[in-house]
Amino acid sequence: MFKTCLAALLLTSLVWADPTSSPVIEGGHGLQLTVQMVSPTAAECDLQIVCVFKHNPAGDKYIEAMQEFDDKLGHLVSQLRNDGQFVGELGETILFNSPHGGITPPRVLLIGLGDEKALNLDTLRVVGRVAVREAVRLRAERVSFAPTIRDQGNTSIDVGEGDAAVAEQLVLAYDTEKRLQARGLAPEFSLQSWVIDAGPKFFDGASTKVAAAAAQARTQAQNRR
Repeated sequence: MFKTCLAALLLTSLVWADPTSSPVIEGGHGLQLTVQMVSPTAAECDLQIVCVFKHNPAGDKYIEAMQEFDDKLGHLVSQLRNDGQFVGELGETILFNSPHGGITPPRVLLIGLGDEKALNLDTLRVVGRVAVREAVRLRAERVSFAPTIRDQGNTSIDVGEGDAAVAEQLVLAYDTEKRLQARGLAPEFSLQSWVIDAGPKFFDGASTKVAAAAAQARTQAQNRR
């Protein structure tokens, strides 16, 4: 009887398991993180964040998800970059509403990665902090974050390690935001969910490394005064 019930329970778990999403990762202060196989054009969120390298006058690369994203926005991203309206310096941001019927997310925030040749994990740590602070400022409860580094042709950083660097800093930066709120130094606001987009090839590694980085960051945050 016990074996039958256990087998049924395991079967139910397998049936309900979502192969396109990691288990929920606690980000602290009620924030739920997940790694998901989702396109930045189709994420169910309040704010879609996409990272882009500093504009290359010789031509920016748009591959797979990045190409689809630009196409469905009527080439708005490439236009902003080509015209010098968004350079993509490290930490630079630009916010716009999605054209009606173009993509699912209602708002898009582009964050600059800086010069592609200078890309490293510290770059992504900066971007992680900027992303959280902007999301809080914009009062976006549900956020989807797409690094899109591979989709711009760059393979210099392991996807999981890059996502982990972002996760580490978003947990720490969000903890800072909540501490300021607790002291009455910032308007009260809570993020609900944060999705880190990852392609099928990188999903498993990213899920594992993001979970580990978030756990370590939560411990670090708890040890703050």
